[in-house]
Amino acid sequence: MTGTVYLVGSGPGDPELLTVKAQRLLAEADVVLHDHLPGPELLGTIPQEKRVDVGKRPDGERTPQEEINERLVARARDGETVVRLKGGDPMVFGRGGEEMAYLADHDVSFEVVPGVTSAIAAPGVAGIPATHRDMASSVSIVTGHEDPEKEESAVDWAALADAAGTIVVLMGVRRLPEYTAKLRDAGLDPDTPAALVERATWADQQVAVGTLASIPEAAERVGIEPPAVTVIGEVAAHRDRVVAWLEGER
Repeated sequence: MTGTVYLVGSGPGDPELLTVKAQRLLAEADVVLHDHLPGPELLGTIPQEKRVDVGKRPDGERTPQEEINERLVARARDGETVVRLKGGDPMVFGRGGEEMAYLADHDVSFEVVPGVTSAIAAPGVAGIPATHRDMASSVSIVTGHEDPEKEESAVDWAALADAAGTIVVLMGVRRLPEYTAKLRDAGLDPDTPAALVERATWADQQVAVGTLASIPEAAERVGIEPPAVTVIGEVAAHRDRVVAWLEGER
């Protein structure tokens, strides 16, 4: 009999933020195909013999998506219970839609298990609400790392600059100077608060704060590296009101 593939979101990295269902499936799985975003602490809770690393590293080794798709089908056809473990939520820039369609095309049973997306969790744990009734009534989540084979960007930075809400950029560390410049050129105030949250909920989490104009320099000064979430908008200034509590200084 063909097994089932579970497309599971791991949340931002803290193992305690896994859903109850995700924990059960990880315990029951015959194999776990994972990337690197779940984080070392969470991955360390999964027996080594179950884990298959199919992660993609910026400017480094990577497993082609086509190969991942084929592995999912092959393991399921061997009758195994397969967990495809992804950081955050599998349907938010996690290629979950592509894998779901591939499994359906090959008549393999699958189920989506949502996770806590870092787009909301990372700002939150840094003291930055994605929305706030006095600051932002909308939030836009975009990628800062599009397919390099695209002829032009699918992200309308000018429209985002006019939206007057919070902008959250995932996978946007490398191109931070580029898209912050596009937003400024589109008319967004250079003094708009901004922040980057690296490795949110991990033991080595760190945060850089600044403005739309200064955040690239601030991120470099702090040493921000992927994975990190960028937050642009008035809500980013909210961290100043609560940071002492978050960092145990009160």
